[in-house]
Amino acid sequence: FSHFMTPLIMSLTLWEIHPNAFTLSGFVLPLAAAAALFEGILRIGGLFILAGGLCDCIDGNLARAMNKASRFGALFDSTIDRYSEFVMFLGILAYFIIRNDRLMAIVVFGALCGSVMVSYSRARAESLGFEARAGLMQRPERIIFLGSGALIHPVAFELAIWLVAIFANLTALQRLGQAYQQNKTEKNEKPVI
Repeated sequence: FSHFMTPLIMSLTLWEIHPNAFTLSGFVLPLAAAAALFEGILRIGGLFILAGGLCDCIDGNLARAMNKASRFGALFDSTIDRYSEFVMFLGILAYFIIRNDRLMAIVVFGALCGSVMVSYSRARAESLGFEARAGLMQRPERIIFLGSGALIHPVAFELAIWLVAIFANLTALQRLGQAYQQNKTEKNEKPVI
């Protein structure tokens, strides 16, 4: 996917569009998605979810291409990404609450918890010196599943939410296990005095 993005990134570099414009668009578009989902307009919501995800793919690559990448920029991007995801899940939750679908509301909460824990488990593990990148359900995958599901059909949307709820939490647990194995290996490698 990154390979296919290269011509677009190069064009945006020539137009000198600041990467933060895409970071902020990556927040505004999920807001629009949440509003559409609140109104029950599922396909428009899915379109906005995917468009917001596209902006998230662009901003970091564009910052690196323009030599504007910084540690603060990375923090800003990650923070906005989390808020974007919260807003998106708020819209999804509202969609099911309005329809009085309690089971799906609970599944949406599980998907939100898993999504937060995927990011948290990696960030916390890396702050402790572990590498924790395992798992299938990272942010791009979650965005593609949810946006595409909403575009296709309400049943596909529900299935996508179930898959995110299951595999995002599994991804977080895989990362915990990965850190555990690294910790175990480090302890075994320490010389006995």
